[in-house]
Amino acid sequence: MRIAIASDHAAYELKAQLADWLRAAGHAVEDLGTNGPDSVDYPDYGYALAEAVASGRAEKGVALCGSGIGISISVNRNPACRCALVSEPLSASLSRQHNDANVIAMGARLTGIDMAKACLDAFLTTDFAGDRHARRVDKLSQPPFNLAQLETSR
Repeated sequence: MRIAIASDHAAYELKAQLADWLRAAGHAVEDLGTNGPDSVDYPDYGYALAEAVASGRAEKGVALCGSGIGISISVNRNPACRCALVSEPLSASLSRQHNDANVIAMGARLTGIDMAKACLDAFLTTDFAGDRHARRVDKLSQPPFNLAQLETSR
């Protein structure tokens, strides 16, 4: 699988470990940085990751920052991305099964390497269930612009 991975300065070490682990498992990994402790702005890396997934260069994405919150917000600004912030494998699996998430986000200051690997494994090995979830996932990329639209779509 083609996987893009990006982080800010708070998560560059976790990113490096996960990228190596993914490559060892046979995945093609595009590392979008950052690669050191110097302070950077997580939105820049989240936007780059979102572009890699939205363009099809990567099938899935891994977004990392200190808490996972900021970078997940930046990835989700791209309507082609469904980024789920997770901290344990069940949520990672459900994000794929119910929400067809194509990007996983985690916080390096909150999630250790073993838990991050377990979350990533669950994310990558779970398929989208489709069926009743497909209608809802379609709506994630087409939000209503006003309440009247929302009322008529129910």
